Amino acid sequence: MSTLAWFALVSLAVWVWLLFGQGFFWRTDQRLPSASREHGGGPRVEPDRWPRVAVVVPARDEAEVLPLSLPSLLAQDYPGVAEVILVDDGSTDGTGRLAADLAARHGGLPLTVMSPGEPEPGWTGKLWALRHGMALARTRGPGFLLLTDADIAHEPDSLRLLVSAAEANGLDLVSQMARLRVESLWERLVVPAFVYFFAQLYPFRWINRPRPLATAAAGGCVLLRTETAVAADVPEAIRQAVIDDVSLARAVRRAGGRIWLGLAERVDSVRPYPGLGDLWRMVARSAYAQLRHSPPLLLGTVAGLVLVYLVPPVALFAGAVRGDGAAAWAGGAAWAVMAGTYVPMLRYYRQPLWLAPLLPLTAFLYLLMTVDSAVRHYRGVGAAWKGRTYARPEAAPDRCRDIAPGE
Repeated sequence: MSTLAWFALVSLAVWVWLLFGQGFFWRTDQRLPSASREHGGGPRVEPDRWPRVAVVVPARDEAEVLPLSLPSLLAQDYPGVAEVILVDDGSTDGTGRLAADLAARHGGLPLTVMSPGEPEPGWTGKLWALRHGMALARTRGPGFLLLTDADIAHEPDSLRLLVSAAEANGLDLVSQMARLRVESLWERLVVPAFVYFFAQLYPFRWINRPRPLATAAAGGCVLLRTETAVAADVPEAIRQAVIDDVSLARAVRRAGGRIWLGLAERVDSVRPYPGLGDLWRMVARSAYAQLRHSPPLLLGTVAGLVLVYLVPPVALFAGAVRGDGAAAWAGGAAWAVMAGTYVPMLRYYRQPLWLAPLLPLTAFLYLLMTVDSAVRHYRGVGAAWKGRTYARPEAAPDRCRDIAPGE
């Protein structure tokens, strides 16, 4: 057999293993649990007594999306006591004032707006904002904290369902991957694959097992038990994290907490990424951090993407042209398995299935984004986001000063 045929066979073997051995990552049926696992399903189990909840929203220059997201939080139909704390993280577009205006206009849950000032050395902006918002929330004794991004819109029963799932299943962290916006051509090509690749890296079934094989969360929507947050020393323990959601989940797991992660049905991102440049910046700002800023991991990732996603179509077409039947057959079979595993995610996003065979093209774009992320890191611009850059975070102080209530 030719060298190309061997590479195609290896790629096919990898795809067969991914199909069955990677936690069925391609399935999209991990949705919010409705009853305790011990009861194996059935009608939704709701708490006899609803715990108090504080919703903490870090926000930096979010005036564009806040009118679409904040009213949905204020309108939550929650049987217990709940409040919203929006932490204005140094916005220059009037985010804090807009939030107060929206609360006055729409009513609903009480809203507190606070501004903690610029982050101390060793803190990322979002975690600095969460630190202050969570500290203020804890002075009011909530049983749970809902950490949600400013671009996330919630259906009116979202908080109720999250708390119900956590209480019924004895979970300390319940996280839903919000359904991202998919409207433009580039969003259709890139966004469903973003969630697909995330699930491939962190299979939801592995995370949700009684004995988990992986740990992750989706930072846009995280319901966290307050006592678990204290035990895990969150967010202080993860104050330098660029990929804060995965770091948060690991901190909770180390503290003995039980975690659940799945796809959302009633939680949506309203942030637009209309052009390729917008999506490129979203991925590139954290891709190399995901690889721990490791050149060997970068090289391995590039090689893996080439073998798994790019070799199949190249082998199919090159084999057909050269008359190399083995290469064409193995490449075509691997490409077919690849496309088949992508179909459930496209259905979840209500996208046409003809996008499935284009997954190699999308993977090539992600390869370039990952390399660009590494280049940005070594050029000193690293994880840039809204005017801040986290290239090489300074070491945070060993002991953080106490935060006074309301600071």
